[in-house]
Amino acid sequence: MSENTDKKGKATPKRKEAQASLKVNSIASGTSKEAKSRDRALEKSRRAESRAAYMRGDENALPIRDRGPVKRWVRNYIDSRRTIGEYFLPTIMLVLVLTVIPYKGIQLVAILFMYAAMLYSFSSAFFMSRKIKKLAAEKFPNEDLKGIGIYGWLRSTQMRRLRAPKPQVKRGDTF
Repeated sequence: MSENTDKKGKATPKRKEAQASLKVNSIASGTSKEAKSRDRALEKSRRAESRAAYMRGDENALPIRDRGPVKRWVRNYIDSRRTIGEYFLPTIMLVLVLTVIPYKGIQLVAILFMYAAMLYSFSSAFFMSRKIKKLAAEKFPNEDLKGIGIYGWLRSTQMRRLRAPKPQVKRGDTF
């Protein structure tokens, strides 16, 4: 036997033992409970700052879908007016309450009211989307306007208090 074929002198460790030796013990690595608590608190404050910047509408904190002057203009356009879409959810809640009442006439009126509100909301959204596209094309002739109609419509269906980022203009403002 040559010297190169000698055994290494010990048995090959089982997989479980090898993986266990690679794990880092939190005590041995120098991270204490206080350090972990500080890290969690720091991360929580960073998330809170990021969320606040997003809600203020800071351009760097916005997701890509909300960035740019065109999207800001659409948000301001929608936020400056009232739309039927933002009242649709409370309307549906009212319809749910009315359908619990055991009178068929009230239930029928409630369901018809819901369908009428839905139809009006969709038709209003269609015309609003077309108007947004037209006005944005005039105001931003060299910008990409893909998807801004649906962007405006989706924003208009959210209740004003719950919109994110928060509205930057008051109702009735011109910009």
